[in-house]
Amino acid sequence: MAFRITFLVTAFLWTMWLPAQEQDPVLFSVEGDPVYLSEFKYIYEKTNGDNADYSRKSLEEYLDLYVRFKLKVQRAKDMQLDTIPSLQRELEGYRRQLADSYLIDKEVTDKLVREAYERSRQDVDISHILISLPANAAPEDTLAAYEQAMEAKRRLESGEDFAGVARELSQDRSAERNGGNIGYVTVLFPNGYYPMETAAYILPEGLLSDPVRTRAGYHILRVNDRRPARGEIEVAHILLRTKDADSDAVKIRIDSIHQALQNGADFGALARELSEDSYTAGKGGYIGFFGINRYEKALEDAAFGIEQDSAFSEPVQTSIGWHVVKRISHRGIQPFEIEKRRLEAMVKKDGRHEAARLALIEQIKAEAGFTENPEVLADFQESLTEDFLSFRWKAPEEPSDALLFKLNPDFNVTLGDFTAFLSQASRQRAALGRETDTGVAVAKLYDDFIKQQIIRFEEKRLEEKYPEFKHLMNEYEEGILLFEATQREVWNKASQDTAGLKEFYKRVKRKYRWDERAKASIFYLSAKDKDKIEELRAYAETHTPEEVLAHFNSEDNIMVSVEDRMLEKTKNNLLIGTPWQEKALSQTKENSRNNSLSFIKIEEIIPATTKTLDEARGYIIAEYQDYLEQQWVKKLRETYELTINEQVVERLIRE
Repeated sequence: MAFRITFLVTAFLWTMWLPAQEQDPVLFSVEGDPVYLSEFKYIYEKTNGDNADYSRKSLEEYLDLYVRFKLKVQRAKDMQLDTIPSLQRELEGYRRQLADSYLIDKEVTDKLVREAYERSRQDVDISHILISLPANAAPEDTLAAYEQAMEAKRRLESGEDFAGVARELSQDRSAERNGGNIGYVTVLFPNGYYPMETAAYILPEGLLSDPVRTRAGYHILRVNDRRPARGEIEVAHILLRTKDADSDAVKIRIDSIHQALQNGADFGALARELSEDSYTAGKGGYIGFFGINRYEKALEDAAFGIEQDSAFSEPVQTSIGWHVVKRISHRGIQPFEIEKRRLEAMVKKDGRHEAARLALIEQIKAEAGFTENPEVLADFQESLTEDFLSFRWKAPEEPSDALLFKLNPDFNVTLGDFTAFLSQASRQRAALGRETDTGVAVAKLYDDFIKQQIIRFEEKRLEEKYPEFKHLMNEYEEGILLFEATQREVWNKASQDTAGLKEFYKRVKRKYRWDERAKASIFYLSAKDKDKIEELRAYAETHTPEEVLAHFNSEDNIMVSVEDRMLEKTKNNLLIGTPWQEKALSQTKENSRNNSLSFIKIEEIIPATTKTLDEARGYIIAEYQDYLEQQWVKKLRETYELTINEQVVERLIRE
């Protein structure tokens, strides 16, 4: 087919586009296969990163590259490389690996990270009453604890003072001191306290929560106040301790230090001389960065109350003594893209991540119409023998096609699928056998199997739900095809086409030349025979390397070794300062590692010459590959119809 590039710029064709095409128009097509604007923008931005500036030069260069890429992919499809079983298996294996992490990242991790970031922008002052309860409490104990929490809430709603009720009922030991007031907090709450964190961030100020279950028990929560997040502050301090000291005298001393600072004294010098914090004094009082709830409230408020860098606070008293605090810098909540990595690492370690994953599975089950046949599982369990909970158990040779469960519309899971899973789970079965009976073990393994299958079901819909995943899979599939096609059409030919390579070498060999070279011998003298160096040099100057070795070495004593080397005149640093002539000797050098001595003798000067094919083979093959690829692309342009939408290209350009 003749080479044709058609520019779709007529007003008639433009007005005939459908609304969907207006949103994502075709940028170009190869043999009628469209490449949409969204696909090109995705790969352009991914490849160019911060340099994806949409300038005319950048876009035109990358569009040419992408057109060539698509031409090669079209050739791969015409060669039916996409039907090769090994390539299909490779793609499916990659998809399974990618889909699992992609689904959890998108549906669980990303949402939790975004939630944590939004919450991190606000500090929340909360109070609570705790009714303790072990994580594995019996149902009757759980109910009793819940009723106690509800009783506390009823008393508070009737008008009783929160602090008073907390001191009486709360099983948080700090309640006696703080009346249940935790103070300002921010994300992430400790592991196991995610429900409490959620309540703190969604509960209106002044209202009481219903009982909130955490790893500690049930909480009745009240939000007292909210404020923009303080972030982190970098400080230094000077501390005078009051323990075992005259408090009034300490106050006088801290006031005098504060006055000295106001008069211009150096904060770091005073800290090193006078501070009684042995950990920070030697560092000029430097504490570093901290956020809220790291230190006592008085010290925290004093630090965050300083409005400018290098300024310092009034003297502030804590339980250990008097401080003067200097602000070095303040770091507020950073943009999401900066905070994302830190929050992601924290979220993945927190129990909320697994809880959200399980919630996702339940959501998928509900949306997909999950139904099961419990009698199939029950019959299977009845048939099991004692060796099920050991490595000896084997799945039936003929997998059962009995329907175990299904998800609409046509995702059917059989008992045979489950027994195949059990066969692979030999370690889990053996471990469960040491802890429980067959019935409990089957229930646990069946639950794990359901979760696995639910995720696989959802993974099959990723292309529908996430355009970027579709782009990613398309990118990988076409990459596999491109690699295979290029290997067959270019790389293999370049390395295996002996006649073609020789002909190409004749055309380009003038570019591959040796400069004038020296055939040289490098003589090494052992450290123990260093006193023989002048004798060796004199003898080597007039004798061949073989004669030198025979003269100085014996079976019992190897004094000298020789290395042959070819050295180009303009591309070596071993003969600098040595006359470029036959029989010339370099200066003697000592090896600092083993104290041996060495020098170089020029045996022969070889004139500049063209490299042979064998000598330049690697370079010639690489250039031949480039040549073959250029010819290949040229042929593809002549073979396939290429249609480019110039108007869409122009709309992309940002001058």
